[in-house]
Amino acid sequence: MPISPAAVIVPLGILFFASGLIVNLIQAVCFVIVRPISKNLHRRINRLLAELLWLELVWIFDWWAGVKIQVFTDRETFRVLGKEHALVISNHKSDIDWLVGWILAQRSGCLGSTLAVMKKSSKFLPVIGWSMWFSEYLFLERNWAKDESTLKSGLQQLRDFPLPFWLALFVEGTRFTQAKLLAAQEYATSTGLPVPRNVLIPRTKGFVSAVSHMRSFVPAVYDVTVAIPKSSPAPTMLRLFKGQPSVVHMHIKRHLMKDLPEADEAVAQWCRDVFVAKDSLLDKHIADDRFSDHEPRDLGRPIKSLLVVITWIFVVVAGTVKLLQWSSLLSSWKGVAFSVFSLAIVTVLMQILIMFSQSERSNPAKVPPSKPKTREDLQGSDDKQE
Repeated sequence: MPISPAAVIVPLGILFFASGLIVNLIQAVCFVIVRPISKNLHRRINRLLAELLWLELVWIFDWWAGVKIQVFTDRETFRVLGKEHALVISNHKSDIDWLVGWILAQRSGCLGSTLAVMKKSSKFLPVIGWSMWFSEYLFLERNWAKDESTLKSGLQQLRDFPLPFWLALFVEGTRFTQAKLLAAQEYATSTGLPVPRNVLIPRTKGFVSAVSHMRSFVPAVYDVTVAIPKSSPAPTMLRLFKGQPSVVHMHIKRHLMKDLPEADEAVAQWCRDVFVAKDSLLDKHIADDRFSDHEPRDLGRPIKSLLVVITWIFVVVAGTVKLLQWSSLLSSWKGVAFSVFSLAIVTVLMQILIMFSQSERSNPAKVPPSKPKTREDLQGSDDKQE
């Protein structure tokens, strides 16, 4: 029997936002009191706090919906995951690629220190956006004149990060849709770039800046390719809340940072070449329904997220009961009205979270009206994409 989304979204929303506000409050206190004394201690504490929140979403992924992730990579890369700083670049295939990345990070032991470059509006999302801000995510306005200094400052702040971290950068700049692919193909045709079939054209300035500022303290770039097998529906936040399973394939190729070229233009071309290779890799995945160069590695389903959710349920339920006993909230019509209003707010916030993750609602692709043919013009057209 199908599960009504509202029957799941409301209780999960109450749990997530109640526990999240607790986490946000502790994060704020630590930011004000601990960080001025010791930035490293603050980062270690915040890692644990962030994990307490993120693991609730991991639980939905693992235990409620039962989404299965298979990783295709070589033995050495799999061994070092979570043991080193890394810049992670990936195609943006599904609505919840960020959550797929969190699953891999959780299995690798660095969930709380996994960061990402996000659009600025993300940090205003209640609970999840606030926690990202406390966790030092980088928020950009998608205006390079303003973002260049913001990105540089944020990357330099990571130089003394005391724990292995991943910084995720979706260099396509937006989520993949057929409409955006058509726009990218039109742009590639007009500029003489390779015409993509399964990815969008990477916007390289952010990547070039990241490599330039992280080269001295980040040893590796993880080239991640996400694909959905033909037999599985694409995972979405709504499917997760409904408890509907999916399968996700992840291909990981590790590049040593020291092997990347030095010149900015060469780094930009390296990034474009990686996405041309990624496009071909996805062609093979479509043909074989798997990444055939490596055997799949099942990430399993650790019990940690289940224990965290059970603990949060106990804390939130016990706290709610105590609050009701103390305030007699439901003994008057005003209290009942306040409770109903609070449930409505939670429902709206959860709907915003779902809408925020949907590729159909992400920024539309823009096709600059340019006709460059020389290498210099190609670099200039890449700037316009930003």
